[in-house]
Amino acid sequence: MAAIAVTFDRRRISMPRFLVAALYKFAPLTADADLQAELKASCDHHGVSGTILLAPEGINGTIAGPRAGVHAILARLRALPGFASLEHKESHAEAQPFLRMKVRLKREIVTMGVTGIDPVGDVGTYVEPEDWNDLITAPDVVTIDTRNDYEVRIGQFEGAINPNTVSFREFPDWFRQFRETRPNARIAMYCTGGIRCEKATAFARMEGVDDVFHLKGGILKYLENVPETESRWRGECFVFDRRVAVKHGLEPGSHTLCHACREPLGPEDLKSPDHVVGVSCPHCVEIRTPEQRVRYAERHRQEEIARARGEYHLGQPGAPRETDG
Repeated sequence: MAAIAVTFDRRRISMPRFLVAALYKFAPLTADADLQAELKASCDHHGVSGTILLAPEGINGTIAGPRAGVHAILARLRALPGFASLEHKESHAEAQPFLRMKVRLKREIVTMGVTGIDPVGDVGTYVEPEDWNDLITAPDVVTIDTRNDYEVRIGQFEGAINPNTVSFREFPDWFRQFRETRPNARIAMYCTGGIRCEKATAFARMEGVDDVFHLKGGILKYLENVPETESRWRGECFVFDRRVAVKHGLEPGSHTLCHACREPLGPEDLKSPDHVVGVSCPHCVEIRTPEQRVRYAERHRQEEIARARGEYHLGQPGAPRETDG
């Protein structure tokens, strides 16, 4: 049989240039200025950008850069005492989704503002993404989205409760009120990458809830592992970088950001007469003054000039909000 020659046009093969890693782990940590400076220098050396939060309760962050550089930073974090099992979730981006590298010292890696919670030793039961559908469709289970309102607005699990919180600090009060209406419910919680629902289940345990579960790896792991044909996820998942949102398979979604208020905007928002690129959107047009809109218009003009030159303008938004897991 004659040999068949197969050739590839390398110009048509385009591999994503940047690896994006979302990471966190609850474990006791000496979070000080020395570690902060060391990690910042190491990230800069390896061409890695993003945000890493350090607190006495652990580490939280999202970073992006060359694959080798990202894995070098992950190896350094896992070398810290107690962090050998730190897990991360990978996705890809054609462009660097962060403008700079920030390493910050915090009181909490995800801010709830409640003392006495033990997210290391007393949390809810982990549920693998492949088992999540069976749990949340059980008739005695209530599913709660622990994310904030702007995240829930663009996507959530079918039938999940939206607490309508503006920040995670509001969740404890909301949950206590909810418990008065459903004191015996089995509870399933989820969030973007796992960190908020892990702390939320620890809070629920502290409040005396025994049957509380959370999605291991969060929405991101579910969208990565569960086929779209079997999925109970509806919409897209907000992420804390310039991609704004991802969909099944962790492919980039259809949302962008309002430069004025940094709300995620979907295709219908972009069709609204209240949407003026760089100036306003349906979510902020009524709460911004004419003077503010003039400033936004000028900023957008300067951004367009910088973009035409292949440069970044200092006013361009990077991550829409600080990483919140």
